[in-house]
Amino acid sequence: MGRFVFLQACALALLASSLASAAIVEHSFNVQNLTVRKLCNEQVITAVNGSLPGPTIRVREGDTLVVHVFNKSPYDITIHWHGVFQLLSGWADGPEYVTQCAIRPENSYTYKFKITGQEGTLWWHAHSSWLRATVHGALIIHPRSGRSYPFPKPHKEVPILFGEWWNANVVDVENEAAATGAAPTISDAYTINGKPGDLYQCSQNDTYKLTVVQGKTYMLRIINAALNNQLFFKIANHNMTVVAIDASHTKPYVTDVVVVAPGQTTDVLLYANQPVGSYYMAARPYLSVANVSADTTTTRGIIVYEGATSATPLMPVLPAFNDTPTAHKFYSNLTGLAGGPHWTPVPNQVDEHMFITFGLNLEPCGVNATCGGPSQQRFSASMNNESFVLPSNSSLSMLQAFFLNVGGVYTTDFPSVPPVKFDYTNPNISNDQSLIFAPKTTKVKKFKYNSTVEIVLQNTAFLAVENHPIHIHGFNFHVLAQGFGNYDAATDTKKFNLVNPQTRNTIAVPVGGWAVIRLQVNNPGIWLVHCHLDVHLPWGLAMAFEVENGPTLSSTLPPPPFDLPKC
Repeated sequence: MGRFVFLQACALALLASSLASAAIVEHSFNVQNLTVRKLCNEQVITAVNGSLPGPTIRVREGDTLVVHVFNKSPYDITIHWHGVFQLLSGWADGPEYVTQCAIRPENSYTYKFKITGQEGTLWWHAHSSWLRATVHGALIIHPRSGRSYPFPKPHKEVPILFGEWWNANVVDVENEAAATGAAPTISDAYTINGKPGDLYQCSQNDTYKLTVVQGKTYMLRIINAALNNQLFFKIANHNMTVVAIDASHTKPYVTDVVVVAPGQTTDVLLYANQPVGSYYMAARPYLSVANVSADTTTTRGIIVYEGATSATPLMPVLPAFNDTPTAHKFYSNLTGLAGGPHWTPVPNQVDEHMFITFGLNLEPCGVNATCGGPSQQRFSASMNNESFVLPSNSSLSMLQAFFLNVGGVYTTDFPSVPPVKFDYTNPNISNDQSLIFAPKTTKVKKFKYNSTVEIVLQNTAFLAVENHPIHIHGFNFHVLAQGFGNYDAATDTKKFNLVNPQTRNTIAVPVGGWAVIRLQVNNPGIWLVHCHLDVHLPWGLAMAFEVENGPTLSSTLPPPPFDLPKC
């Protein structure tokens, strides 16, 4: 009896300690238009609290985050908390028409959710139209009070957000492309923390600067918020040590170059161990697709050692735009920190297997009409030959339809394998007209609660061979292997890392190649799966998971909040 009382007291003490270390962190987001001047031009943008990037949110693991969003812009808006698990809080996930209807102009919505089992760098961004170009910011999750990083504490932590800039209204850019069926206008610049850097006109004083002290260590929390481009990043004469990706700790990996796809985050330690002076940090695109127009400019900031003179900073030598070997070496050499904070071992028992092909397609332009895409058709995209359409004409979001058990908003017959097997990465497949046109549907894949799913993500060569960053809402996944060409189960399963694979929420699937991921779907609701190149989402490169409720109240999606926006 005494032992029971002792154990009960210990449990209560642990619970009290856990509750004491958690807090409610509250923010207000005012989304509104403002005029800024960049690259010699004045441009009206939509931003949060008058800044680009928007405010950095800092919480501890275990905290509850409450964000009141007031939409004072002329556009519909939603906010997605990229990489947050949203355990039993799917109503706060944010993708428009999927988990909620948009916050209309002059309306508001409060996002409320608990940060559970995660620490590191995530971010938040608009998930409606192309507004995330300027509506985004960092979400930094620190360890619970009394806990520490699995590496020496840095002297300072610095968010580094890459962005993409248009000398135009990004909503107009997207709408024009949608009207013509063509690819949208490419961006005019990249930015570091909202600043283009001194390689662009009128930007000498619009360059990000970071002052460091020789001998100190700095954590750079790198976030790629660019809409449509992966980026190489280097710092002149400095190596970096990767310690986390997508808010998951990694085995330390020393590198002189980082590659980060839209949606991904990478935490690196920078040792200020060079002679006192000034050094450029620079980023420019990794362009895996050939013969396509793209923004090939370079953004750069300056790292200045305390006490440095005004000498010209040293410039790093960046990889070539199409340096796939360097990109693949970085992406594939990362491993998880097995046994580290919040480490989850790879599930051994697989309940469901999927094989998902994806890439670009065409959509018929219409009778007696011509469009701006290839062969005078419209650009389209698909997964397993299904081109995803958001249910924008419905009076319910997909999650509301799930919760209320209402049909007609989506169907649960997304195919687990492609309907036709073919030579997926052969460039000549573009000549096969029976495969290049994909039907427009709103289909999801239905899973039982707590199932373990293994998915082969297979690129195809329709129209273009490209590295696609695939993001899964609501879950992390283990990356078991990745490679080039067509996935071959007979040989490629031998490459699986089941011991310490990297854990991500967004995987850059190699150009003309594949990746195998494994995850446990232990959160009921509707979860969007899509390419995080924003140009591809409205074309249809997406699908969704429907995860059934579990057997208990604690595994059942609760009702929506009272202020959930209406369609």
